[in-house]
Amino acid sequence: MAKKKNKGAGAQQTKAETQGFSGKLKEFSEFLEQSKVEMKKVVWPTQKETIQTCTAVLVLVVVMSLFLGVVDMGLSKLVETILS
Repeated sequence: MAKKKNKGAGAQQTKAETQGFSGKLKEFSEFLEQSKVEMKKVVWPTQKETIQTCTAVLVLVVVMSLFLGVVDMGLSKLVETILS
């Protein structure tokens, strides 16, 4: 069954199509200006915070790798014991 199109969305699409290249260029320029404003609002972490979070992630990865390795070896031995 065909879906009904929203009349408002169709009107906006037609308007955007008639703007052409200059309209798209204007929209892109506005997008860049808004992006610049938003980037000024970003609170960037300090070098110390970045190092701490990276260290925490690396430690967690090592711990989880060891845990999963031990579980995998244990299950492998269990299956080997059952099948032999």
